[in-house]
This record gives sequence, structure tokens and C-alpha cells, in this order.
Amino acid sequence: MRILILLSLTTLLFFSSLSHVLSDEELDEDLTFLDEPDETDLHHHHHHHDAENESDLEEDFSGYEHQESYQPPEFDEKDVVVLKDNNFTDVVNNNRFVLVEFYAPWCGHCQALAPEYAAAATELKGENVVLAKIDATEESEVAQKFDVQGFPTIYFFIDGVHKTYSGQRTKEAIVAWIKKKTGPGIHNITSVDDAQSILAAETKLVLGFLNSLVGPESEELAAASRLEDDVNFYQTVDPEVAKLFHLDVNVKRPALILIKKEDEKLNHFDGQFGKSAIADFVSLNKLPLVTVFTRENAPEVFENPIKKQVLLFVTSNDSEKFLPVFQEAAKSFKGKLIFVLVETDNEDAGKPVSEYFGISGTAPKVLAYTGNDDGKKFVFDGEVTVDKIKAFGEDFLEDKLKPFFKSDPIPESNDGDVKIVVGNNFDEIVLDESKDVLLEIYAPWCGHCQHLEPIYNKLAKHLRSVDSLVIAKMDGTTNEHPRAKSDGFPTLLFFPAGNKSFDPITVEEDRTVVAFYKFLKQHASIPFKLQKPTLTPKPEGSDAKESSETKENQSSNTDVKDEL
Repeated sequence: MRILILLSLTTLLFFSSLSHVLSDEELDEDLTFLDEPDETDLHHHHHHHDAENESDLEEDFSGYEHQESYQPPEFDEKDVVVLKDNNFTDVVNNNRFVLVEFYAPWCGHCQALAPEYAAAATELKGENVVLAKIDATEESEVAQKFDVQGFPTIYFFIDGVHKTYSGQRTKEAIVAWIKKKTGPGIHNITSVDDAQSILAAETKLVLGFLNSLVGPESEELAAASRLEDDVNFYQTVDPEVAKLFHLDVNVKRPALILIKKEDEKLNHFDGQFGKSAIADFVSLNKLPLVTVFTRENAPEVFENPIKKQVLLFVTSNDSEKFLPVFQEAAKSFKGKLIFVLVETDNEDAGKPVSEYFGISGTAPKVLAYTGNDDGKKFVFDGEVTVDKIKAFGEDFLEDKLKPFFKSDPIPESNDGDVKIVVGNNFDEIVLDESKDVLLEIYAPWCGHCQHLEPIYNKLAKHLRSVDSLVIAKMDGTTNEHPRAKSDGFPTLLFFPAGNKSFDPITVEEDRTVVAFYKFLKQHASIPFKLQKPTLTPKPEGSDAKESSETKENQSSNTDVKDEL
């Protein structure tokens, strides 16, 4: 049996090398017939003509609209510096503090932000900070350098070093955020009355009990405060104030405490008193034992240094019942896991997150998530009790759990030219070693996917007689597989026959039938030959229509990677 498998793989590798030898010769053949329009093209052309700009996109890329359909409010941008590729470096290097918005003129979110951004620039005028903007669609050199993936992207530069702006997109939020970053960063507490007022007003805070309000200790605390966006930092030298903040008056200084209005109220710092250690301590401890997920605290969850999360999905009516159980279990995993409660019937935040993780129904569900780097999910199966959740968390940390991947039901019939792939039949179709497989990962709302559809269907139609070749597609919003990694929609991946253990080839060709066909001829492990169809007389006037449709197909070749 092993000898037969070895011979089969050897044969596939032989054909693979042979196909590359023949490709130059074969790719010179007349392929114009591949782009000839048919009735299907005309139907899709009218159906999808305007779809490309109607997509309900996620976060950074959402709001794509024609400029003429959007009437921006009148506002004055006189205090916003306009950057280009040729002046970007000078402005950033010659000013200590620079906030830069990378925008696209057609982006709805950018248009909504513009008046708020301009108003913030005016209010901060004379504050030793520059607010600037750069059109990333025109100034591509800078946009590529800073890996701008969506719009608007906002970076804050301090002495030429940038970090992502994480505040809200209003004038007030921008001004407050920048003043925290550019100001002293910490506030002095010199009386018990001030201390009591601050404790009553703040939901979480950091207090440093120092030897002096000026000098190295204070400077380290101030530097740490600038690394934290949503926790206010205070300092004192008064023992009575320190006592009010639950610090021992005889403690060795400098001492530091994080106070929250949560079940776990106090966190004492015991590390080296330096900005990095302080910032790490605050970042790891500022969240409550269980975070009730909202749109506002999403960055605290998904951008936290602790990447691994355990999520409890419940309806709002069940939150009160299950939250104490989850909180008790979370105490055993401080600094190791983030525990998050998601209310599945919360339309603003909970429902979209539930859909993303493939959670449906009203029964409570627990799921572990490795974070955004590899995005593996693990489903808890059992009754939600403290002991069982703790055991689940331990198994999660020790990599003992089996990953869960979303999947639509396997289609009862899959006889079309384009094969339907879902999570549960991915191995059977895509990882079949005897087939060369081209897979499109798409999203139903993606305009570029809709534009590609008639081209992709035509390719599959032309190649339907090639038994060794499969043209397939998978809805990337409802199906997952560890071998199906997409960085946007549509993503096109090619899995060569006899070579499925290696990463697939990402297809970056022009989006025409001819370009895809040439790619397949060049990369397919199993050579194939396509017979040119017999010509039939064309109706009078069809040439002009064909020219128009050919141009339409060619217009899809723009290099857009696409809607995330």
C-alpha cells in the first residue's frame, strides 16, 4: 500500500514539473473565447452593477459611499495640516506631538470624523500639538510604510514614534485624549478632602505614594500614565491620603495601588517602580474579574496584553444568574485569562459578537478564544458551574482542548460548476490530494465579491469538464477552517494536487477569466487541456455589446484587497 501511495505522489510531482515546462508554450494560445459574454454575464451585470458600493462593511472599511451621495456639513479645516509623501517625515520629526489621520475621500466614517477632527485641531491650537491628515489613496508611499489597512486610521506620534489613537471620534474625546498624552499625566493629591472627592468620582484609578512629588519617581509614574488611555493616575506624599487609599502609612515608598469599583477592589503593585512595569501592571489588572462586553470597552478586551479569553454568552435576563459563577471562576486565572460576559440580545454589541463567534439560541454557552493572532475557538460542553468552568480554563491554558470551527450545513446537492465548500466538508473537497482546487473565500455583503461572481462562474463553466480541477467557494462569514486564512474578501487560494500539506498559493492575478485560466495552467499539479468551443454565428450588433462587456470585465482588475 505504501508503495502505491509513493508511486501516486511521484506521478503527481512529475506532472507538476511537466506542466511548468509546457506552460510557456500553451499560454500563448488564443484564449479570447474565454471572455466572450453570454446571457449569464448580462444578467449578473445588471444585477450587480451598483452592488460594489453598497456593502455593509465592518468597522474600519465601512461607510463606502459615492462622494456625490454624501453631503458633508460645513466646517473649517484651517488648523488641520495637510500632509503629502514629500512633507510627512519633516512634519513628524520637527514636532514632538503629531496626530495623523489616514483617510480616503470616499470613506463615510472619514467624512463623519472630519468636522470633529477640525474642531479638535482648532481647540488645541497653541497646545504644542499638530493635528494633520493625509489622503492614503493618493499618498500611497506613507500609507504602505505604516501598513494602513482601513479608514480612518489615526496614529499619534511622540518624538517620531507612533501608537494607535484608541479614543472615540468626537472633538471632546480627541481633545481629552491628547491632553492626557501631552500633559503632565499625573495629578497631585495634597488633602484628604481632595482624596475623598476623587474616590467618589472615579471608577478606577492609580495612586502612587511617593517620597517626593517631583523627581525620578514622579517622572516614572507620569511616563507610565501616558501609556494608559483609560485610567487616571494620581500621586501623593501625605500618609493620611495614602491611608484613605488603603495603603499602609509605613509602607516602603514608592508604593502604588490600583483601585476599582468592582468586586475585586484593590490591586497592590509589587514590581520594580519603572514606567514599563507600572504600565503592564495596570493593563493586566484594570479590567474587572468579568468584563460585560460593550462597544466602548471592546479595545480593552481585544487589545489587552492577555490574549486568551473565556467568553460567556447569555441573554440579558440570565446575566444576573450566571455572572457570580463566572466571577468566582475568574479569580483563579488573574493575569492568565480574560473573562468576558456577552449579552446575546444586546443589539449594539452583544449580537454582532455572538454572530462572529457562531453563537445562536438563548441557552448559555461558554467559549474559549485564543485572541486575534490565530483566532482559535474552543466550545465548553457542560453545565455552567464554578468547578467546571475552572477545569475548562485549566485545559485551555494547557492546550488540551479541541478547536471549534464554524460551519454551515453541508449542502444536500453540490452539482453546480462552482462547488460549495463549508467548514465541515472542507477536508473532503479542498484537501482532496487528487484534485487541484481553486477556492474563493467571500462575504455575502462584499461588493467586490458580487462583481467577481459572474467571472468566477464563467471560469467554472469553461472548466467543468476537467475532472482533476475543482472551482469552489466558501462563505467566510459563516464557515471556518484552519487552512482557510483570509485577509479580506474576496480571498482566492489555490491548493495544488498532491501538495495539500503546504500552505496554499494566494491568487493575486487580474480578475478576468483569461488571467485565472493562465494561473491554473501554470500552477496545476495535474496538466489539463481545454478545448476551444465550436464557433457559432453571432447576432448582428453583438460585437459592440461584447466590447462593452469585455471592458466591464477588465474594470474588475483593480488591485483591491478588499472588504474586511
